[in-house]
Amino acid sequence: METIRNWLLPLLPAAGQGVLLWPGVYPDGRPGPLALAAVLCALTVETTALGWRRTAPVRSLAGTLAAGVLGGLAWSDGYVGLGSLIALYSVAVRCPVPVMVRALAAVVGVEWVGAAVSEGLRAPLLSMMAVSLGTCVLCAGLGEARRQWLAGRLTAARRLAGAERARRLAGDQERRRLARELHDVSAHHLTSVVVTVDAALRLRDDRPELTAEALAFAERTGTETLTALQRLVGLLRDTGRPDHRPMSGRIEELVAGFGRLGRPVTARIPDDLAGPAAEAVHGIVREALTNALRYAPGAAARVDVRRVDGRLELTVENAPPRVTAQGAGGLGAGRGVAGMRERAASVGGGLTAGPTPEGGWRVRATLPDAAAARRPEETGWRRDVLREQRFADPALMLAAMLLPVAYVLADLEGWPGAARRAVLPELLLVCGLLVLHALPLLWRRRAPWAVFGAVLATAWAGPVAVVAVPLPSQVAQFLAAGTLVETLAVYAVAAYGPGAGRTWPAPAVTTLGAAGAVSAIACADGMVAGEPAGPADAVLLAFMLSVMAAPVFTAVWGAGLLVRRRRVRAVAYDDFAFASSMWQADRAAEAERQRLAATLREAVLSHTRALVGAARRGELAEVADTARAALAAMREMLRGLADGGDGGPLAPSPSAADLDALCQALRSAGREVRLRGLPEAARGLPPSTQVSVYRIVEAALGAGDPGPARVTLRRRRGTLRITVTGVRLAVAGPVAERLRVQVAAGEGRIACEPAGRLRVSLPAGAPGAPVQEVSPSPYA
Repeated sequence: METIRNWLLPLLPAAGQGVLLWPGVYPDGRPGPLALAAVLCALTVETTALGWRRTAPVRSLAGTLAAGVLGGLAWSDGYVGLGSLIALYSVAVRCPVPVMVRALAAVVGVEWVGAAVSEGLRAPLLSMMAVSLGTCVLCAGLGEARRQWLAGRLTAARRLAGAERARRLAGDQERRRLARELHDVSAHHLTSVVVTVDAALRLRDDRPELTAEALAFAERTGTETLTALQRLVGLLRDTGRPDHRPMSGRIEELVAGFGRLGRPVTARIPDDLAGPAAEAVHGIVREALTNALRYAPGAAARVDVRRVDGRLELTVENAPPRVTAQGAGGLGAGRGVAGMRERAASVGGGLTAGPTPEGGWRVRATLPDAAAARRPEETGWRRDVLREQRFADPALMLAAMLLPVAYVLADLEGWPGAARRAVLPELLLVCGLLVLHALPLLWRRRAPWAVFGAVLATAWAGPVAVVAVPLPSQVAQFLAAGTLVETLAVYAVAAYGPGAGRTWPAPAVTTLGAAGAVSAIACADGMVAGEPAGPADAVLLAFMLSVMAAPVFTAVWGAGLLVRRRRVRAVAYDDFAFASSMWQADRAAEAERQRLAATLREAVLSHTRALVGAARRGELAEVADTARAALAAMREMLRGLADGGDGGPLAPSPSAADLDALCQALRSAGREVRLRGLPEAARGLPPSTQVSVYRIVEAALGAGDPGPARVTLRRRRGTLRITVTGVRLAVAGPVAERLRVQVAAGEGRIACEPAGRLRVSLPAGAPGAPVQEVSPSPYA
């Protein structure tokens, strides 16, 4: 079916040209035998070239131009040569604007040279040049409009594919989010209980008063843990919606809670923090202070949040520990700093952590400020179609200007030279009025009703000029050629005007306005077709013109409504499908949250309740054991979440061969990613290198860069070279640190260039060497 559609259009102009070659059809007769052979050869080349218009549009245009030159030279009066216009339209549809502009210039240049050769430097040359320019510009403009529409459809398809992918990954994303929240709860609440109770047990003989304080703290913290777990379930229910409530008070309350543990903590926090970035600040401060409690007991800490150039600068710093921390090494899950970096990256920021020169520890994060002004997104079908204005509407306006002017120039060819010179000022005035009449079409999509009113108003500039100048009737008649502009204005109102049901007056008003303006022009000098005409004749002429014009304007208005309906349906379908995918993703995430919340209650809450009960009974040793058991239960649950949470077999580790699927997923989400070098470079790589290659590319492409990227794999002399360009966010900050760790684990080398280019070298082994199969690791 696609082949038939591809060849049907090229065969139509060939069939029409063949009809002209039939004996007796063309008035001037058929060409001679040699010329006929050349015409048939030109038709064959043109038809064949048009068959390539979808796969190689530029080559197709070159072939049609060559065929047009050959056919024009062989039969200048009878060869039509519509192939170049069709090929130009295809170039505009399938090629970027610079290529389309060069193609347009080539077609117009060939047409003008051909006209100059056939007509010479005579009056008909100007009209032919105007007609060819207007027609070519119109074809290119329509093709550009089609290209923008197809690009919008492709963007919508990618958007839907991304929503579908989000729906499939909703459960996994919720598990990761829950794992992060569980780690925070375990680190903040239960770790502080273990540290406090262990200190009370060690100092029981020297400071017996600490026992009562530790029991009270364990009871209070255990109760807070129960509350935090319930809050966790509530937060997970609204994970997709940013919390715009001010969080400054909650962060200050968190800092004050650490101060109650006996450590001096100072804080400077803006009083209007809100949104996802504020949530990230809360989580990072909680994790950083927990780490300080664990590894630097008794040391002073400082929390500082500042606004700098539209971003939040967070600093959490603690002094060196006063005493050596004991028993703290086994309390954590081993992902505190990584969790803070994930929180920062999830909102588009970055985080660094490291020791201070004084021996303490400093955490710094840079996050986007939710209070910064944001550019509103353009939505709605009318704004979608405005993207087509870049070239389509100027081209249509230019064609609407040139074609009437070409009509004027063509009609002047039969006038004597003296007559043309006598009315030259009036002719220039008429051409100016025709240009002014078509100029509003430049805004026909942005303000269709305003353009409609401007077109109707400028249509009456002709009758005013006929009376005011006055214009002779043989010149004033050219103003009727501007009726094409009214037709385009009616179409614009129907296709782009707000409210389809309110556009019905447009064809009626246009019919009356155009008929009245043309009648006024015709009767302004009191003569119609050389006969005297009075008011009654003017009314009768207006009525007859209205009867003839009404069906035309109504049909154009109906065509605009059909196009509008098609666009609205397409956009409505996309919105519905997108909303449906997101709704299903939300339902899947909700089901996962409910399942995981139930597991959370069974795995952790029982230990936490036992901890509170032991604290109330005054059993300090049991409190310590129960708190450690609760931490162990949480670590076990985190391990289950990392394994997929379903208890089934682990999925195999990804390999370099899976990079193609990764790049396809990114392209479906709307990012242009190109991959080169597969599968040759990945053939025969050791399994560990296969996993390292995938993880390195995945981390680089997942750093958050929205622009295009390119991944190149090259294998040479036992070394695999990976080059990733277009990843500015991956060459600095936490992503770069993660990449250095991964490359170092694979015994490779890495170079991060500020321009956004990443170069990695990994040992690849000898080509063709046997590969030892290893079992996949869930933490690869």
